Amino acid sequence: MPEKTKAIDVITNYHGKKLRIMEVCGTHTHEIMRYGIRSLLTDEVELISGPGCPVCVTPVGFIDEAVMLALEKNAVICTFGDLVRVPGTEMSLAGAREKGADIHIVYTPIDAEVYAKENPDREVVFLSVGFETTTPSSCIAVQNAMEDKLSNFSILTANKTMPSAYHVLKDFVDVYLYPGHVNAITGTKLCESLVDEGISGVVAGFTPKELTTAIAIAIKKSEEGKPFFVNAYPRVVTSEGSPEAQKMVDEMMEPIDTEWRGLGIIKDSGLKLKKKYEKYDARVKYNLPKIEGKGNPACRCGEILQGKIKPTDCPLFKKVCTPIHPVGACMVSGEGACSAYYQYQDM
Repeated sequence: MPEKTKAIDVITNYHGKKLRIMEVCGTHTHEIMRYGIRSLLTDEVELISGPGCPVCVTPVGFIDEAVMLALEKNAVICTFGDLVRVPGTEMSLAGAREKGADIHIVYTPIDAEVYAKENPDREVVFLSVGFETTTPSSCIAVQNAMEDKLSNFSILTANKTMPSAYHVLKDFVDVYLYPGHVNAITGTKLCESLVDEGISGVVAGFTPKELTTAIAIAIKKSEEGKPFFVNAYPRVVTSEGSPEAQKMVDEMMEPIDTEWRGLGIIKDSGLKLKKKYEKYDARVKYNLPKIEGKGNPACRCGEILQGKIKPTDCPLFKKVCTPIHPVGACMVSGEGACSAYYQYQDM
């Protein structure tokens, strides 16, 4: 693509057919809002936020499982900070902490394994939430636990893979802005193969120049009238991705049908530890029952994650639902669409 000025010329002067571009990645949503890129677009181009925030698509039932482990099994819950305030059916992990639960914030799954090693008298469960980007580090944590011969460490998985979501949403989207983080691990081969199924997309970076360039490419390629794929983030994303990370995940985990908030059950879109490693699977270790979580019926996060509505279309937005008192996961997460709109809409 030509220089940034040319990219801006493309996106500010497009007057072709209506084009819906979904930025799958939650970080893309935040950066697009922060830099005011939406304000550059013509009426014919609509940027919509997709299900690329792992905290946002994690279902209510997962939070309920974590609360059960904390309050009924007396486990120390190690988790990323964003998950703590995500509402469950009856309470969030923050609510569980108020009732005496031990909720420990960590930055990586490996930190959780180290915590378990340093506290052998406590059962420690790491909440393994994320896409292809973070799953390898959960596998490393389990490997470390095996090497350290820990019996007090396990993970509660909500790991997801993106390709199935692309298929579910393809009829509502003209072009995907593929997440650079994910494709750095998976490579581009799968996205290239989606072209044969009529699915178009551009892998995008995260700077203003990279984002405007990717959007301009999406517009120009769409004008050609046929499906396409372009890697607009070649300084980080390669065709093969990270073979080492892929091999490790394939060795330790297997696909399962799993629930996405707003999208329902998607076949083979989740991951769980294989039988060889199941003593580190919290659901197996604690014999957890199947939990059907119930979200607040007024919350419209599900529709936002499908790109059906914008956060500003939700009647709770900025009224009942705020970052201090979130009703839904999309307002809690640092990558959530509602959080992005709340922070940057008026900039």
